[in-house]
Amino acid sequence: MRVGIIGGGVAGLAAAHHLTKNGNHAEVFEQSDFLGGQASTFDVYGGRLERGYHHLFVSDTEITELIHELGLGEKLAWLESSVGFYYDRKIWDFATPMDLLRFKPLGFFQRIRVGLWTLLLQKTRNYQKFESITAKDWLERRMGQNAYRVIWEPMLRGKFGEFYDRVSMTWIWGKVYLRVASRGKGGQKERLGYPMGSFGEVIDVLAQRVRDQGGEIHTSATVTGIVESEGRATALDVRLDGGEGERREYDAVIATTPSYVFTRLAPEMPQDYLSKLEGTQYLSAVLMVIVLDRQFTDKYWLNIADPEMPFVALIEHTNLIDRELYGGKHILYISNYPSRDSELYQKSAEDLFELFVPHLKKINPDFDPSWVLERHHHKLDGAQPIVGVNYGSGIPDHRTPHRGLYLANTTQIYPEDRGTNYSVRMGNQVAQMVIDDAGGNPA
Repeated sequence: MRVGIIGGGVAGLAAAHHLTKNGNHAEVFEQSDFLGGQASTFDVYGGRLERGYHHLFVSDTEITELIHELGLGEKLAWLESSVGFYYDRKIWDFATPMDLLRFKPLGFFQRIRVGLWTLLLQKTRNYQKFESITAKDWLERRMGQNAYRVIWEPMLRGKFGEFYDRVSMTWIWGKVYLRVASRGKGGQKERLGYPMGSFGEVIDVLAQRVRDQGGEIHTSATVTGIVESEGRATALDVRLDGGEGERREYDAVIATTPSYVFTRLAPEMPQDYLSKLEGTQYLSAVLMVIVLDRQFTDKYWLNIADPEMPFVALIEHTNLIDRELYGGKHILYISNYPSRDSELYQKSAEDLFELFVPHLKKINPDFDPSWVLERHHHKLDGAQPIVGVNYGSGIPDHRTPHRGLYLANTTQIYPEDRGTNYSVRMGNQVAQMVIDDAGGNPA
């Protein structure tokens, strides 16, 4: 069986790996000149660094198994994380239940209340009970308006902007329930996984495994359309390396593009399926990576609970990962999730850095721009679907209304939040659907 795959991110490559491992032919088309999507890397002082910050939780079993299958298990390290919460011009430790008890911006009984309801969320497996209520309403009622205002609203505003009060409580449940497995017993700190060699090495080895199993992978390859013929949408119009267009025929096609791209490529869809594709809105990720000659804070992950700050989190990569991998330098991600039409999205790297500097000084008064050795500015479109109430009922099926055409993108990762682990899982699942729908495994 021949399968065409649109997109060389983690989901597309995982699907190609599953297909070729089972004796089928997969051909991947990636528009960029690199593979990996949001897990792709660039060079920093002799090391490889992800364009968007990445780590694994202990519960991320699918990608962990894949890393071991690829022979990279010895490079996967599990490291103790450090988490901070910036509020009222102070960094608070925010990694363990004891840290919550010491969080004085909330009164003592408010802290107890937050802790008890958080524990309940950790013990709740049925996420469906949260689907029809917003996070704002549920958290205000259970944890109190002040706790919501201090802790939760800044997180929701930072992640979803103007949509913060429409986000389903299921999204918060996922953040709490699915992360608890990364913490040890007795209030231990969270442990996070990282492949020493970067996720880029995982992508490289995965792509080579696909090729070794008979697959093909093209970068700088543009798919201009998915073509339907005789009741099946299994042909692709492609252009390789800027050359002339050509049509390639397959037994099935898997698209891993965002929904708004898929609607432009695919044949006309029935209205009910099209409504699901068009019903999900996305926010982009705007990231500035600054390489420093010294440490900025002692926290790996610093949540920002200050509405005046023009960023939502600071992730100091080298407070988790050995900085000797990057020539002894310190690496700080400055993270945002704006819409494409926002002023923040439109800013140049220079203007964005100038905006950030005075706010970075509030967090670390000693900070000076002279500490910065390099700056890297990345925009990742379609990074965060907006998870509204009753989101589950609006997810489009992987099997599209067109025979032979499948969709696998981040809007279909639910109730979990998007991430490399769930992209691997989804890629495997959709590839198996293709095999099953073909009647088993016709090679």
